[in-house]
Amino acid sequence: MKRKITLKQIAKELDVSISTVSKALRNSIEISEDTRQKIQAFAKLYNYRPNNIALSLKNRKTKTIGIIIPEIVHHFFSKVITGIELVANKRGYNVIVGLSNESFDKEVINMQMLANGSIDGFILSIAKETLLQQDYHHFTETINQGMPIVMFDRVVNEIPCDKVIVDDVKGAKQAVEKLISNGCKNIAIISTKDYVSVGKLRTQGYLEALEDHKIDPKASLILKIEDKLMSDDHLDKLESEVEQLFQSNKSIDGIFAVNELYAVTAIKVARKLGLKIPDDLQVISFSDGVLSKHSTPSLTTVSQHGQKIGEKAANLLINRLEAEEVDYNDETEEVYETVIIETNLIERESTKN
Repeated sequence: MKRKITLKQIAKELDVSISTVSKALRNSIEISEDTRQKIQAFAKLYNYRPNNIALSLKNRKTKTIGIIIPEIVHHFFSKVITGIELVANKRGYNVIVGLSNESFDKEVINMQMLANGSIDGFILSIAKETLLQQDYHHFTETINQGMPIVMFDRVVNEIPCDKVIVDDVKGAKQAVEKLISNGCKNIAIISTKDYVSVGKLRTQGYLEALEDHKIDPKASLILKIEDKLMSDDHLDKLESEVEQLFQSNKSIDGIFAVNELYAVTAIKVARKLGLKIPDDLQVISFSDGVLSKHSTPSLTTVSQHGQKIGEKAANLLINRLEAEEVDYNDETEEVYETVIIETNLIERESTKN
């Protein structure tokens, strides 16, 4: 994407305040007609397009980072926030956390509110409803207005920004290969619907592992859950769907779950059906959180290293915020970085050694 001119750059070029530029572009009578015409002509020349995300009119940095996460109770997201705060505090920045609750509308409102002079840039993981709707205008508008974004975990390739991810395909493949090497012949996967990027990628890793070992995948062994915020009704529905998976496939001897809640639910249902873990059924989960360590038996997991993800995301954003301003006449493409954090398998009691 070609570099976009910002309010700040117009102000600097014409030697006026950002507030003056903003008012002139809105045709405010507070600004003289001559200044309005000059600013509007300059903005038109460089194809400046204002948008409906209200960004700061202050010609100064807030030294604050906005974090938008889908849910607060998830151990992974809390570890990411810890990593962001460590780096931000060390480099003289504060953080503000906003919660989307997996809602598109709340994600947009959070960004509008925080972008209104409160923060300098965003670190975020996309809400599931946003991924389902595939409406990313609020990200594009924010970036085009000169406010950088770093995405982590759930990202979309269409948005030109820095990203921090794990190799979901590789991590899932490693988990399923562990089950295969332990003698599992009928391995099921419990995943989110494919519109959630990490669920789709982890399912891909599951299928690749089966293919590499000449095991034909069975549709009946692939359970896709409509993942929503946790409630008693949702947890009951999850348990019911997992039980149906077992009832329809009596020969299941391995489970790969894309998150630890699904894995713990599978263990609960399996034990209710009289299966012993790991003798009759072995289970591996993506995401190494509190549930994994304290479940009975404890869960073998693929660790995502949430704190490392947060630290890297914070450094990427602050480095971009503190980089020297570029020439908006520069026709070269903006260069963005996608950092991949390595996962590793942590073996516990839910698999055989």
